[in-house]
Amino acid sequence: MNLHGNEVPLGKNYTLNKTLAIVFTLVILTVIPLLYNLVDYYSVFLLNSSPKSPSDSYSSIEEGEERQPLPIQEEECDLFTGEWIPNPNAPYYTSSSCWAIHEHQNCMKYGRPDGGFMQWRWKPDDCDLPIFNPSQFLELMRGKSLAFVGDSVGRNQMQSLICLISRVEYPIDVSYTADDNFKRWSYERYNFTMAIFWTPHLTRAAIGDTDGPTKTGLFNLYLDEYDEEWTTKIDEFDFIIISGGHWFFRPMVYYENHRIVGCHYCLLPNVTDLGMYYGYRRAFRTAFKAINSLKNFKGMTILRTFAPSHFENGLWNQGGNCLRTKPFRSNETQLEGSDLEFYMIQMEEFKTAEREGRKRGLKFRVLDTTQAMLLRPDGHPSRYGHSTTENVTLYNDCVHWCLPGPIDAWSDFLLEMLKMEGIRSFRDRLEFG
Repeated sequence: MNLHGNEVPLGKNYTLNKTLAIVFTLVILTVIPLLYNLVDYYSVFLLNSSPKSPSDSYSSIEEGEERQPLPIQEEECDLFTGEWIPNPNAPYYTSSSCWAIHEHQNCMKYGRPDGGFMQWRWKPDDCDLPIFNPSQFLELMRGKSLAFVGDSVGRNQMQSLICLISRVEYPIDVSYTADDNFKRWSYERYNFTMAIFWTPHLTRAAIGDTDGPTKTGLFNLYLDEYDEEWTTKIDEFDFIIISGGHWFFRPMVYYENHRIVGCHYCLLPNVTDLGMYYGYRRAFRTAFKAINSLKNFKGMTILRTFAPSHFENGLWNQGGNCLRTKPFRSNETQLEGSDLEFYMIQMEEFKTAEREGRKRGLKFRVLDTTQAMLLRPDGHPSRYGHSTTENVTLYNDCVHWCLPGPIDAWSDFLLEMLKMEGIRSFRDRLEFG
């Protein structure tokens, strides 16, 4: 019997072909899930390729080195609960190899006698946290942009990141202003831009009195008004790391709806002292509201939580200092007082902002540095942030962090978060097409 191309044979041949089709379908249905697992595993290999152990030095990440894929974890690890453990391979840059270190955090340059504070790494309780891999970071950030929004501790973090990346590439200055509080850096080979936006109170603020009750200034905070120095410029960024805290200890006058509603230690007649937590909560609320209101912003907002200071034997302006030379264990101290209150306020306002942002498809994440840095009383500049012969009056600095130093671990956290975000996005695409 002659058949044309569009005719279907009947009888035994048809039955045989039908049977083969069923078998073939069953094979396909069995193989596809395996292929998905292989693809998922390969994505982990690409994103998690890193030194074979977190304590390896950067000499183990030279180009061309063969890497081992990491196992896929069933559940994401809590990166932020753990201990500091020795890392003899650190530090990964020095005061002479990185020009980005701010003078006031350049502890070794100005004679700090001990170097042990640089040789620790953070170890989460239930997993390992790889040491920051600059090549990996730049590859993940290729074609993207990152903004630090906050105060001088945020700048401290950015300068730490620049120094860690410097082993692979230095950025060029592409700032649109000469103001150091609004710097932009470009990594041209990777088309990656990094910027800092100075906003110590997060909302619009102005100096009301250069002295004030404590001789540190009295600031007017407009708690329901955006600080347009940063809110009008972040639409283009893929990632924002927002932070703040230590400036809220200073005297402040609070404005809402263009009128004074209270203050923190302003000592002004007929003005109610509402305390610093009132201003802190509303400042974060307004900052998050600003981000969620930006029509063109599609990026990810990362809250970097409050990093405690470590003044002992006095307040910062009353002789307090930080002279310890090694970390606390987690059972030797606890978060309490203003540190705990600041942290709780941040997390409460973050959760509200995250719910609102989700309605627009925006992502909010937490870079929770609080517990890790609570355990590092040894990591501050103290009096080693300037020359002893310099004719200036500077208090002991137990707020910022020496570079190199414990703050470098924030980049370990950040890179691991970015890798896990990539894996999460990949799995979402597989699940939802």
